[in-house]
Amino acid sequence: MLDERARLLLKALVERYIADGQPVGSRTLSKASGMDLSPATIRNVMSDLEELGLIVSPHTSAGRIPTARGYRLFVDTMLTMQRDQFSAAGALTPPRLAPDQPQKVFSNAANILSSLSQFVGVVMAPRRTSVFRHIEFLRLSEKRFLVIIVSPDGDVQNRVIFTETDYTQTQLIEASNFLNSHYAGMAIEEVRERLQREVEALRGEIASLMQAAVQVSSEAIESRDEVVISGERNLLTVSDFSGDMGNLRKLFDLFEQKAQLMRLLDVSSRAEGVRIYIGGESQVVPYHELSVVTAPYEVDGQVVGTLGVIGPMRMPYEKMIQIVDITAKMVSSALSHSK
Repeated sequence: MLDERARLLLKALVERYIADGQPVGSRTLSKASGMDLSPATIRNVMSDLEELGLIVSPHTSAGRIPTARGYRLFVDTMLTMQRDQFSAAGALTPPRLAPDQPQKVFSNAANILSSLSQFVGVVMAPRRTSVFRHIEFLRLSEKRFLVIIVSPDGDVQNRVIFTETDYTQTQLIEASNFLNSHYAGMAIEEVRERLQREVEALRGEIASLMQAAVQVSSEAIESRDEVVISGERNLLTVSDFSGDMGNLRKLFDLFEQKAQLMRLLDVSSRAEGVRIYIGGESQVVPYHELSVVTAPYEVDGQVVGTLGVIGPMRMPYEKMIQIVDITAKMVSSALSHSK
């Protein structure tokens, strides 16, 4: 689509704009590109690039800035990786992990991504199966009970249930003992099905209690956050966002609701290697101003989740790619060795 001269000028323009955030004029571009071209020739090439939708002139400025389409062409065809020059790589050392605490891997990885990028780090943890290791009941008041659910990884969830019948402490212990001895380690859905089949054999007064407990156990385990986010406040200092409170509000809604992030990271987990999503391209990235760099991570060679960096379109993509790539490898190694 572009001849070599236009490609080199677009590359120089994108790199310059990423570096200082100011619209790039023909004189600046001439110096940045290192090409011996007249200002008139550069202006003609920039006009052609603008007609192709690769750059745009903001407001009344004489300079140009890249569009999402321009960034995409730059990322796909002009990015040159220089891994040996990435000084931050040495800072990426796996955290000390207890074998039964993979959740720390995800929070540490999100913090590392945020710290090195100065943007937002996100990690999609592997989907957890609805399995409980232990369950207990505690009477709070008449017909009101606390269900304490312990998952296989040691996570503890508490849920309050209300019943039509009041139960004695003896009945609560009986229900707890029955569930723990017969169903511990099974998936909640399987427990629910077996309870329905076996309910006739159980004492009627505790059967409904156990069914209510299984329901809240399923909700408690499945509702746990599967996306770990770090560094949202970094966006407050990004000049591309800080001048527009409406956009900032939308971005923070994105992090709070997490549903769109889950869709994006889920798509990324089906791709190989580092992927870059540039705002405005598709429904995957809902906000024009955002770019997302992601990579899947593995456990024993099997992809189980995705992590990445979220920031402005004007981000140093070479650096982000390496941060994300190295962090994904670090998480893969930590999780594989913690099993």
